[in-house]
Amino acid sequence: MPAFRSTLLAAALGTALAAAAPLASAADAPITLMVGGINKIIYLPAKLTEALGYFKDEGLNVELQSQPAGVDAENQLIAGAVQGVVGFYDHTIDLQSKGKEIEAIAVFCKVPGEVEMVSTKAFNAGFKSMADAKGGKTLGVTGLGSSTDFLTRYLADRAGVASKEYSLLPVGAGNTFIAAIKQDRIQAGMTTEPTISELLKTGDAKVLVDLRTEEGARASLGGLYPAASLYVQNAWADSHKAEAAKLAHAFARTMQWIGSHSAEEIADKMPKDYYGSDKGLYVQALKSSLPMFTKDAKMPEGGPETVLKVLATYKPQVKSKNIDLSKTYSNAFLAMAAK
Repeated sequence: MPAFRSTLLAAALGTALAAAAPLASAADAPITLMVGGINKIIYLPAKLTEALGYFKDEGLNVELQSQPAGVDAENQLIAGAVQGVVGFYDHTIDLQSKGKEIEAIAVFCKVPGEVEMVSTKAFNAGFKSMADAKGGKTLGVTGLGSSTDFLTRYLADRAGVASKEYSLLPVGAGNTFIAAIKQDRIQAGMTTEPTISELLKTGDAKVLVDLRTEEGARASLGGLYPAASLYVQNAWADSHKAEAAKLAHAFARTMQWIGSHSAEEIADKMPKDYYGSDKGLYVQALKSSLPMFTKDAKMPEGGPETVLKVLATYKPQVKSKNIDLSKTYSNAFLAMAAK
């Protein structure tokens, strides 16, 4: 082959490879999702979707990271350090009041899945309802500005307890929450499974307010309260429609899988360090939690309105803004995936 033809061929091949490179890198580009406590059962769909291979089925390269509190995860999202957050839907409303547009594109839980636990010591001393939080009680939350903060303030306000009559203490979740209860640093606090079942098993705490069921959510919050979900920046979803639809579809498949399998089968898919030496307790916690999950990852009707009502009750910034709920969630990406 003459030298000039060889040179031309090499140049053409180089151009073709260069043109293909962006496409290949785009397909392989990792999507990082920050989870507000990856081993919490309310956020179980994140790890389960990975375990079931549904991200890979969609051709997605998803990396899951864990952050103890949702408020820290949302900061990572706003900063552009991650593409999505598995956290509570209420952050999308709170952030819109601050000028940030975030939307949930797949909803895992139609109720919070949280429980206000009261230490057995405090219960025996007369702390038997949220109304008893007055008098300087200390209530535990995962973090200030977190969803547990939002919900605790609302439950106290609804029980007639002014914010100056109690204090909030960020104690995280899991072992740190349990330690705070045992050490009497908090007299009550909001947490999720499997921490709830662990405290009940040891007898260190009792259930004060149960938000794991539709009945409990309606009684305490006035309706369904969509909670654990995948939310992303609206701008990212608009510019990455294909990826957003694939993510939504992967999670929708997971929600359908959860709805058709037992707690034991779900537990078998989770990493051993999620339940340690007591898998039976984890299965029990799962059984208590299954009613909170959606069947299709869609936003439950009327849910956003309930969340807005709760936040507007004690957050002046939310109350004073004209919140556009249509920008805080979208079922459109689920519909795109279905097509």
